[in-house]
Amino acid sequence: MSNYQYLSKINYPEDLRQLKISELPALCAELRDYIIAETAENPGHLGASLGTIELTVALHYVFHTPNDKLVWDVGHQAYCHKILTGRKAQFHSNRKYHGISGFPKMEESEYDAFGTGHSSTSVSAVLGMAVGAKLEGDDSRNFIAVIGDGAIGGGMAFEALNHAAETKANILIILNDNKIAIDKNVGAMSKYLLHITASPTYNRVKNKLWNLLPHDKPVHNRVVSFFSKMGNMLKGYILRGSNLFQSLGFRYFGPVDGHDVIHLVETLRDLQPLTGAKLLHVITVKGKGLRLAEEHQTTYHAPGKFDPDTGKILKPDAVNVPPKYQEVFGETVLELAKMNDKVVGITPAMATGCSLTIMNEVFPERVFDVGIAEQHAVTFAAGMASQGYIPFCNIYSTFLQRAYDQVIHDVALQKLHVILCIDRAGIVGEDGATHQGLFDLAFLRAIPNIIIAAPLNIIALRNLLFTAYRNRDLPFAIRYPRGNGEFSDWKLPFEELPIGKARWLKTGDKIAILSIGSIGNNVSKAIDLLQKSNCNPAHIDMQFLAPIDEESLHQVANQYDTIVTVEEGTLHGGLFSAVTEFLAQHQYHLTVSAIGVPHYFVEHGDENSLFHELHFDPESIAHHILSLIK
Repeated sequence: MSNYQYLSKINYPEDLRQLKISELPALCAELRDYIIAETAENPGHLGASLGTIELTVALHYVFHTPNDKLVWDVGHQAYCHKILTGRKAQFHSNRKYHGISGFPKMEESEYDAFGTGHSSTSVSAVLGMAVGAKLEGDDSRNFIAVIGDGAIGGGMAFEALNHAAETKANILIILNDNKIAIDKNVGAMSKYLLHITASPTYNRVKNKLWNLLPHDKPVHNRVVSFFSKMGNMLKGYILRGSNLFQSLGFRYFGPVDGHDVIHLVETLRDLQPLTGAKLLHVITVKGKGLRLAEEHQTTYHAPGKFDPDTGKILKPDAVNVPPKYQEVFGETVLELAKMNDKVVGITPAMATGCSLTIMNEVFPERVFDVGIAEQHAVTFAAGMASQGYIPFCNIYSTFLQRAYDQVIHDVALQKLHVILCIDRAGIVGEDGATHQGLFDLAFLRAIPNIIIAAPLNIIALRNLLFTAYRNRDLPFAIRYPRGNGEFSDWKLPFEELPIGKARWLKTGDKIAILSIGSIGNNVSKAIDLLQKSNCNPAHIDMQFLAPIDEESLHQVANQYDTIVTVEEGTLHGGLFSAVTEFLAQHQYHLTVSAIGVPHYFVEHGDENSLFHELHFDPESIAHHILSLIK
């Protein structure tokens, strides 16, 4: 840290405010270098944070955080914010087990005004804070939301924008416009923002005015302030069809260069005393300052380890590494799409992550990236299903939570054949509590008219996708984990699986282990360990949570003394609940024990550490089984 002339002296925003405005560009350069160096060794969300360095410095320089409230949306923009707000010394622990979170977190710092792991929440949160302050008669504080151009396309952001001006609250929305979320932005909002920033007439007039400004600093500042205040009139005249934010009651300013920290400071100072709802449109470059990150923005959203000098990603040697579950999904859906032109793919802004890009390369007209809009994705899929299409709607488990009503009202209630492909189910590791996929089994099981399945391995995933394609009477949900599968030879002929039937992987004595999903592979490893201790449990891969295999449950209850359920999800409402409800209903009296996620939010950390904490690793499972027979 001694190599950094400015950053070494800054621990909190009050230290930052001691700098001269002319020193801020040098500080920004140091911050960019520091973030690149740290994330090269300790992977995280690189691109978004590199794009907001100047904006972060300007915000903390002008506004008096934490008294002024600053909310980041989505929170992976906030690495620079964390470094400047008391966590510089801990930044090396970012996303690590028991380290600082990769997202803003209220429990972690008073400077994190609101937790933001999911998208499109900031405007609502900031508006609520501002209205609360207004009710208390407090007009002294500022309430600022920094929202990405991908996030502002989310439905919740639109709802908040629609409500904001009516409240007459003093809020500042900063639209961080970098033309990309994780994949390239889609939809009318993206085109609208492009129209504003690319308008030849507007930019020509703006540039001419800027070139005519006097160079004498005090006079220059007064003239800049005047033209900032006249900006609404200029844009309203030139951009007649492009005044969405003004139509919603916001005073719109910009677009401005998000990497000119001095101009950002001057602009924010001009906006600070203005009352009401304001929106500042800032143009940034995702991955700014690292050439490869600028050129390959999707790849460098979260690139893993890389060379800090060149930006080249450091990949481990891959010899016979099995494909990821995501790749198996993508390849299999493409096969099904080739078999039937009614097959379509739908994703809310996660096409690369879920591998729908594989189908998109062959059938681009049948793959729909609807942007950050999970509710819309589900009901859009329902609409297509009502017209005879077979939608494979891929949504990460944590984000499916946002579309719960649509799953109930628009899909299950109407028995529409939507295939929900629930990616990143279970423990996802470093992204932490906001992203762990631990609730889908429980919240889906509460819904009638829906088949719920979880594959043991990538071959089972392939066959479940085929089975869902073939069975068109009900909605079908398939949940599967992030990461690599179990073996390389997976592309076998399709096998249609019987709905609601478990697979008996092993018979045994006294104890029967019932698992669901890929965690069953750890159960098999635990059984290998147990056999060294002369413990010989049975193992049943339940495969379906709904309908559950009652025939197998009757058999287990009649043949075994003890049942152990194992699920990579919350114990409340999932497999453990289903089994105990069945046993109570049929008046079976035997010991039931459970391995699953207790009733708390699982924080961030590497998968191995979290599996050990939750007793999901083979050794812990074996120890749990042995404890039942002593």
